[in-house]
Parts: sequence; C-alpha cells; structure tokens
Amino acid sequence: MHLRADIWVAAYLRRVGVEGAVAMLRRRGAAEAGAIFVKVDRLDGHAALYGPAPQSELADREGIDRLWMRLHKEEWSDPASVEEKIAREMKFDPDLWLIEVEDRKGRCFLDLAER
Repeated sequence: MHLRADIWVAAYLRRVGVEGAVAMLRRRGAAEAGAIFVKVDRLDGHAALYGPAPQSELADREGIDRLWMRLHKEEWSDPASVEEKIAREMKFDPDLWLIEVEDRKGRCFLDLAER
C-alpha cells in the first residue's frame, strides 16, 4: 500500500532540506493518489525529470514504497526540454504533483529503478 501522496511529498521536501539542497512544491496534486514528478536542476544548465516507475519494478524491492525512473534517455537534459515534458505530463494528468529540487551536485534523493 502506498503512502498518501501529500504525506510522501511533505516527507520528501523535509529530507531534501536536511541533506542541504533546496526543494519546492511547484504544483499540488490529488492528496490521496496523485502521480508525483521531481525535477532536479543542477543550476548549471542541466536538469533531469523523474517520474513513477512501472509497478512491476516494485515487485522485487521489499520495503520501498515508491520507485522512480528518469523520464529521458540522456543523464541530463536542458531545462527547457524538461519543462516541455512537464507541460505534456500536466495536460495528460491534471492531478499530478511537481517538486523542483535545486542541487549543484544533481542529487535526486529517490529510489531509482534499474534501467
């Protein structure tokens, strides 16, 4: 069973702050089960976008509530391309959550699915 989206987001924002990075909630989605997307900006012209990994990836990962995947092929993308992808996702799912992390080290603080 998933943690409610609003509770997970609050905990994630706190964790990022404890780690010394900056995170802000750009868009509030459905409290119970809205999809969550995380944009990581390195503040050097490089960004990444992470979204939910397929549920099948969670089958072998005990103790992990949510699993994430990068939503573009390259490790880093330009911020404008990431924003275009976010706009497409928002058209598809108006209940999504969007968190933006600013971290010069490019840390995402997420459990990532294997590619």
